[in-house]
Amino acid sequence: MKVLLVDDEADLASALAERLDMRGIEADWVNSGQEALDRAADNHYDLAVLDLKMPKIGGLELKARMQALYPHMRFIFLTGYGSEKDFQTVACESGEQCYLVKPVEIEDLIRLMRELTRNGGGSQ
Repeated sequence: MKVLLVDDEADLASALAERLDMRGIEADWVNSGQEALDRAADNHYDLAVLDLKMPKIGGLELKARMQALYPHMRFIFLTGYGSEKDFQTVACESGEQCYLVKPVEIEDLIRLMRELTRNGGGSQ
């Protein structure tokens, strides 16, 4: 499984990538939506983990743009604790149900990633 992590918090993104790599999951990370689009153009990713709130291109917009280009890709959103309720409303409207609240438990993230890539389910 090859994963792209997108979060404007560099420390979080790099730490998650390192922890995933240690568990045998190939993970790249970037700090913005535009960087994600650029990186995805040059690589094949099975799944993208997107921060919901980022400057310029937020997680929902990034998902829509990436999904149009890479229909095979699956998505998981990360959201801050304070914005979870707001995101649940948006998630229901968009049909998106795969999200985790920061701080992320790595085992929960890995379990959800494996479920999405194994079943081909989740966001489509």
